Amino acid sequence: MLFERGKRGMFEGNFGSKFFTFELDDWVFNESSSREKLLKHFETKNLKGFGVEHLKNGIVASGAILQYLNMTQHYQIGHITSLSRIEEDRYVRLDKFTVRSLELIGSMNEGGTSLLDVIDRTISPMGARLLKRWVVFPLKDEKPVNERLDVVEYFFRKPDFKEFIEEKLHLIGDLERIVSKAAVGRISPREVVQLKVALQAIEPIKNACLNADNGSLRRIGEQLNICLSIREKIAKEVKNDPPLLVNKGGVIADGVNAELDELRQIAFSGKDYLLKVQQRESELTGIPSLKIAYNNVFGYYIEVRNTHKDKVPADWIRKQTLVNAERYITQELKEYEEKILGAEDKILVLETKLYNELVIALAEFIPAIQINASQIARLDCLLAFANVAKENNYIRPVVEDSEVIDIRQGRHPVIEKQLPVGRSILPMMSFWTRKPSKSLSLPVPIWRVSRLCYARLR
Repeated sequence: MLFERGKRGMFEGNFGSKFFTFELDDWVFNESSSREKLLKHFETKNLKGFGVEHLKNGIVASGAILQYLNMTQHYQIGHITSLSRIEEDRYVRLDKFTVRSLELIGSMNEGGTSLLDVIDRTISPMGARLLKRWVVFPLKDEKPVNERLDVVEYFFRKPDFKEFIEEKLHLIGDLERIVSKAAVGRISPREVVQLKVALQAIEPIKNACLNADNGSLRRIGEQLNICLSIREKIAKEVKNDPPLLVNKGGVIADGVNAELDELRQIAFSGKDYLLKVQQRESELTGIPSLKIAYNNVFGYYIEVRNTHKDKVPADWIRKQTLVNAERYITQELKEYEEKILGAEDKILVLETKLYNELVIALAEFIPAIQINASQIARLDCLLAFANVAKENNYIRPVVEDSEVIDIRQGRHPVIEKQLPVGRSILPMMSFWTRKPSKSLSLPVPIWRVSRLCYARLR
């Protein structure tokens, strides 16, 4: 929570002391400075395109957040690409007390069940986060509600399509989290590979949605971007099973960089090279027992038994005399030693450089991947509705813009999950309408329904 410096007492008096807080200077909460910071970040002339031009407090709050990120040295915030407000005419406003009392996202009783517990059958973490937002921000307009229900019904009527989408969703993972880490340059090699897998899974999802006989699904398909060029770049440059950290090495694939391939050949194929040198020198000198070895004092050396030391070439340099043998070095071995000892360090430096260039290349695709994440999350939520409806035998409601609420064979999704095995709750019936006098008529007393619920729970 961000607030003006010196106003901690006022904040804690109203909201308590359980929040993480940060104090900022009073100029940060000035509208003009906040507006300037937002315009600079989004590179726009005004904020009309975001629909917040007239929202003074919203502009101040947004500007303060950007200032906080700057003060805490979070400079890589290119993934923050838009600014939006919660439109009161689109959503039912639920305060904290209402959300808690209705047990929408959490139960008031230990071990209890919330509505979210019952309906959350999402596959991806981003789908789970979106579903939570949908629960606490119910829609007011019947059109988007019916559009969601149309997709859920399509999943019911096309089980093969549903199973196909479900299979592909399991491959995507937390795309939102991955792209946010890419934006700040903190994405690990394994997450880069997961991003590639996710983009590969999005392509068949896109094609399936485009061919679906449903307008909402086709719109989702149109917005999905397979990001082919960056996907192919990752597949070409990063190994399929890289280490968690780039400084462990073994991240960049073979064939990407000629210098890297040469260094790897030197560092990891040294034994083969030394065996070739040993065989060659043995043939040239006629010393069958000649061997090449290494120690920390001399590095690489050639060892020759005393019985053959008269065959040693003149350009070999004696470094050590043993009881039964002599040890020599050559210019070729010294040069090879310098190469092999520095190769591993050079490999790490070069791999890190190539990997960082790949991460920078990812930045161009962040907006497209963010859209992918939001559309996949939406698809995941709608698929979850279809699965939970099938699991619990839910029926599609008729949602229309009228002054009648007619509930027949109504069931309480949370209560029925808390009943003992073998027990069920009586279906509820309720009818509400608005008379010309603006009063409410309730032919079926709602208190009887409440008594039934209470009796069953006792």
